[in-house]
Amino acid sequence: MTAEPTTPTGHTGFAGVADVIDQFGVHGYLADERLATTVFLQAALEKPVLLEGPAGVGKTQLAKTLAEVTGRRLLRLQCYEGQDETTALYEWDYGRQLLYTQLMREKVGALVAEAPDLASAVDLLADQESAFFSERFLAARPLLEAIRSPEPVVLLIDEIDRADEALEAVLLELLAEYQVSVPELGTFVAVHTPYVILTSNNTRDLSAALKRRCLHLSLDYPDAERELAIIRSKQTGLADELARHLVEVVRGLRQLDLRKAPSISETVDWARTLAVLGTKELTAEALAATAHVVVKYDRDLRRTLEALPRLVDPNAEVPDHLHGHGHGHGHGHDHGAHDHGPGTHTHDAGPDGAAERLAKDKPGRHDEAYYGTGNLAPARAVPSGQGARSFAARRPF
Repeated sequence: MTAEPTTPTGHTGFAGVADVIDQFGVHGYLADERLATTVFLQAALEKPVLLEGPAGVGKTQLAKTLAEVTGRRLLRLQCYEGQDETTALYEWDYGRQLLYTQLMREKVGALVAEAPDLASAVDLLADQESAFFSERFLAARPLLEAIRSPEPVVLLIDEIDRADEALEAVLLELLAEYQVSVPELGTFVAVHTPYVILTSNNTRDLSAALKRRCLHLSLDYPDAERELAIIRSKQTGLADELARHLVEVVRGLRQLDLRKAPSISETVDWARTLAVLGTKELTAEALAATAHVVVKYDRDLRRTLEALPRLVDPNAEVPDHLHGHGHGHGHGHDHGAHDHGPGTHTHDAGPDGAAERLAKDKPGRHDEAYYGTGNLAPARAVPSGQGARSFAARRPF
C-alpha cells in the first residue's frame, strides 16, 4: 500500500508538442499548439490538468483521446450535486460483511463462549475487526481504483463544478500526492501515476486549493477554420462548401442570447443530419427544419428561427413562418389596419375596443351585492369600548 510510484520521472510517451498533435490527430482529435503543450507538460511533470470552458468544446473528448493514444484504461467519475466520498473514493460493502457474519455465526459464538463477562466478549470481538475491515470488503470507487490499479490509467473527473465543495476537499490529497487514505487500512499510494483530467463548465468558481494542484487550461470554441477542419475529420458526408457555410451559421447562432449555445459536437451532428437528408443547398428553410439538432430549448429555437434567414443571407427577406411568432400567436390583440408593405394583405379594422369597454362601464350594471352591500349579510357592529380596551392593553414604548 505504501510503495512509491513506479512511473519513471520525466517519462512522457510523447517526443514533444508536435508529437502530441500528430498522435491526437491520428485518433481524430485536432489539438492546437496550446492544448498539445498542456498535454505534453501533464505527462512530463505528472501533474493533473484542469480544463475549463463552455460545454461541447472537447474537454471530455480530450481525456478519452488521451486514453486511446497512450493505451491506458479510462476511469471516469461523473460529478453531480450532493455527491460524497462514498461514490468517489470508496465505501465498505456492508451487505457482504453482514452475510459473512451470518455464515460464521457459530464461529463467533464459539469465540466468545469462554469469555467470563460481556466486556471480555466485546474485547474478543474487537480483536477480530481487521477481518471485516480489510480490502476484501472494500468497494473501490473511481478515485481509489485509479490509485490501486495495477496498470496505468487515465482518470477523468468530469464536470467537477457540479459537485459540492466538500468533494473538492476529498480530491486534494489525490491531486497533490497521488494517494488515498483509508482510516481503517492506511494509505494507498499509486502504483502507476495516473493521468488526471478534471473538467469544468464554469457553473461556479472552484477553490484555489484545487486549482493550485493542477495545470490549468481554458478552452473556448475554435475559430472557423479549425471548426471546419473538425467537421472534415469526422467525415460527415456534407459537401465542403456547405460545411463551411454551416460553420458560419453556427458561429452566428453563438452570438445570440441563447440559453445554450451550439457545441462543436452538435455542429458535427447538424452536418451529418443535412448530409443524410441529401441537402444540396443551405437555405433558411432547410436549416429551420433541422435546427432542433443544435438548439435544445423552445426560447432558443424561436430566436434561432428568427435569425436563420439573416445568417444564411444577410439580404434575405424573413418569411412569416420563420418568425418567432406569426399573426396567429394568440396574444389576443387585433392588428387593425397595419400596412405590411406593397403586395401584402391588410387586416380589416375591427371594433374599437376602448369604446366597447367604455360602453360596458355603466353605473348600475351590477347588483348591490357586487359592491359589498345589498344581499350580503350586514356588517357586524363593533362594541364601542372594544377598540379602547385593545389599545389600552398595549404597553407604551
